[in-house]
Amino acid sequence: MKYSVIIPVYNRPDEVDELLESLTVQTVKDFEVVVVEDGSDVPCREIVEKYAEQLAIQYLTKKNGGPGPARNYGVEHAKGEYVLILDSDCVLPEGYMAAVEKELAENPCDAFGGPDAAHESFTNIQKAISYSMTSFFTTGGIRGGKKKGAMDKFYPRSYNMGVRRDVYLKLHGFSKMRFGEDIDFSYRIVEAGYTSRLFPEAWVWHKRRTDMDKFFKQVFNSGIARINLEKRHPGTMKLVHLMPMLFTVGLVLLVAAAVAFRQIDYWNNTATGIFLSNGGFIPTYSLCLMPILLFVLLIFIDSSIRNKSVVIGFYSVEAAFVQLIGYGAGFLKAWWLRCVQGKDEFTAFEKNFYD
Repeated sequence: MKYSVIIPVYNRPDEVDELLESLTVQTVKDFEVVVVEDGSDVPCREIVEKYAEQLAIQYLTKKNGGPGPARNYGVEHAKGEYVLILDSDCVLPEGYMAAVEKELAENPCDAFGGPDAAHESFTNIQKAISYSMTSFFTTGGIRGGKKKGAMDKFYPRSYNMGVRRDVYLKLHGFSKMRFGEDIDFSYRIVEAGYTSRLFPEAWVWHKRRTDMDKFFKQVFNSGIARINLEKRHPGTMKLVHLMPMLFTVGLVLLVAAAVAFRQIDYWNNTATGIFLSNGGFIPTYSLCLMPILLFVLLIFIDSSIRNKSVVIGFYSVEAAFVQLIGYGAGFLKAWWLRCVQGKDEFTAFEKNFYD
């Protein structure tokens, strides 16, 4: 057996059904599937049993402990040379396994990962969230590109990750981090001297979150995780990781300045600002809001063109602000608790990560 597909699941039987269905149509068949039920209240046993004759499949259950331990449990029971880690909210195109096989044959490596995309069947909100998470303008994307340097040193994410099983076991798999555990594992793979590459053609359809409230919680925890990752792996924080925090602080300052200048003009019964050569006048408080308006227009136009929908364009503006503010707020909270107050990872975020 060359591949073992590991799928941790928690209360998402419908999503597992779609993922397993997509695995049945793969052109490469040399794989098994290991579904790990992580203490779900709504189990997917019946869904898994439906595919027992179409797939070589194992169904395992364990007490709820989060996605990392669930994946580790699955790998312990796997038989493949490579383990492919997928999130339950992913769906595979029929050529996914073939793309992995081709890349490994041409350029063998110890770990790898691929990008994600939005499927036509996704809701407008899901497509907007997918746009936000993959757009250059929101510091999204797959943290890499098709340039050789990015492809040869890539940090895969758990929604689409492959690792040699012996390497996985030597490094003891995912840590007990509730969020950011996939990046932590990727860092440890590279730090241990193993090769990790981007497989650009091994992409998945990734549903991510289905509404803005869940999306905010996800990115807020990602912002927290970034500080925890820097503590575990000093020097890994890059400028791009600071952008959401800077955006959040800048947004607050610009809005506060606009309100302050508007109030000053009201008190003084006058208007400050700049006169234009054509006789026009732009108030100072409007100038403060212009960078925000330009960002809104940029996201709206770019998303509307890429998704061929102005409705998705509107939702993308909301998703972009949710992503950047959520991540930035989580980052700032973690910086305050861990870097200023000196709390450790577990006590600082016990409710967020380990409940």
